[in-house]
Amino acid sequence: MATNSNIEWTEATWNPVTGCTKISEGCKHCYAATMSKRLHAMGNPRYSKGFNLTLHNDLIGLPLTWKKPKMIFVNSMSDLFHNDVPLEFILQVFETMEKASWHTFQILTKRSDRLLELSSKLPWPDNVWQGVSVENEKVTFRIDHLRQTPAKIKFLSLEPLIGPLDHLQLEGIDWVIVGGESGHGARPMEEQWVVSIKNQCVVNGVAFFFKQWGGVQKHRTGRVLEGRTWGEFPQNIRNVPQTIEKN
Repeated sequence: MATNSNIEWTEATWNPVTGCTKISEGCKHCYAATMSKRLHAMGNPRYSKGFNLTLHNDLIGLPLTWKKPKMIFVNSMSDLFHNDVPLEFILQVFETMEKASWHTFQILTKRSDRLLELSSKLPWPDNVWQGVSVENEKVTFRIDHLRQTPAKIKFLSLEPLIGPLDHLQLEGIDWVIVGGESGHGARPMEEQWVVSIKNQCVVNGVAFFFKQWGGVQKHRTGRVLEGRTWGEFPQNIRNVPQTIEKN
């Protein structure tokens, strides 16, 4: 439940929660739901309930055993701010992140309303980055919710990008990740959508990370945009590389 990651913008994943429910168009081809089915079929005990939301209390303290600093994606197989995750459990996760000050933790949610509702009740150490997923114009309200939280580093994951976002409000946003959908049934992403977002980031001084073009075979489409690889991270954080090299 905590492994090295092939995700381009992080180094490891930590999943004290698994399972989720779909709430918007970006969830249509959820990679975590597909992976959960596979792990369930393989008999992995962590996925005995498939993609039903499951709390793994025994994994809450696991990052404290990792002595080498890592960038850690929290709940890559779920959403920490799902309505069925109790506040007490979320507080325990934040307590671990606060204690493990040598790591950088990256949290993503589509449930920005609950994030905002609970944000004043949570500690926000500098090593916790909070992000929201935004797939099209219909859910840009998530950015406004994120902006109101005390998180020191705020970021957007525009993946899977399934529509143009030409008028992003980037005030208070430190980092933007863009990626196309991948796998069977992947919805296409247009280059002009990505270029528009990249240009908005450049103008506003926001770090821009282009993750992938996606498609059925994402390894063939790669992640080169306008002749180069964009792998920026927030500049004002010490010990964060501008790129994370993946083998």
